[in-house]
Amino acid sequence: MCGRYTLTVPLSNLVDAFDISPPEFEYRPRYNIAPTQEVPIIAQDDRGRRMGLLRWGLVPAWAKDPSMGSRLINARSETVAQKPSFRSAFRQRRCLVPADGFYEWKKGGEGTGGTPSKTPFWIHLKGRAPFVFAGLWERWESKGGPPLFTFTILTTEASPEIRHIHPRMPAILIPPAISAWLDPDSDAYTHQDFLRPVPDLPLEAYPVSSLVNSPRNDLPACIEPASPSS
Repeated sequence: MCGRYTLTVPLSNLVDAFDISPPEFEYRPRYNIAPTQEVPIIAQDDRGRRMGLLRWGLVPAWAKDPSMGSRLINARSETVAQKPSFRSAFRQRRCLVPADGFYEWKKGGEGTGGTPSKTPFWIHLKGRAPFVFAGLWERWESKGGPPLFTFTILTTEASPEIRHIHPRMPAILIPPAISAWLDPDSDAYTHQDFLRPVPDLPLEAYPVSSLVNSPRNDLPACIEPASPSS
């Protein structure tokens, strides 16, 4: 599962790394991105690659109301082609979700009130370079209102380096999978091999403070290594 992630790199890094034009919206670093928030994604059409703001939590075109999106923040790569909520977007509306890290919570001993404790970890590439998750997007039409654009993040089995933290992780794409994934004319069913852990991906992880437990906290302290008392 992926329920929180970060995008803190300068905009110029994304423009250079993923061959996009500077977006029209105001870009700012994000240290604790949470579901239902509007965040940058990259999609491709006949005008090329573009980055726009979409709401995290996929709302299928056939949904009765947009509340369904809060339950569809992730799609399992193993079943995305069969699930009614995702299969149409998987065939026709694939996107990239730029990030430079993501959070997972490792279960530990007993916490307050006898409930299991969980320690948040920030997971990122060595050198903290930006990367992209495989995503899907949708357009939902309301009666009389503006269209709602939403997205979901695909997940896969965790890489060996971080499997001790959590058994799942976002599906990270690297070249040449990025271009093939975005191509609206390509056969989606040939892309399943992209949605597995990337061999030898230089992932690093360390525990961070419980600040990330609240989406209200979106500040650099969220990715600082946890002190022994935090």
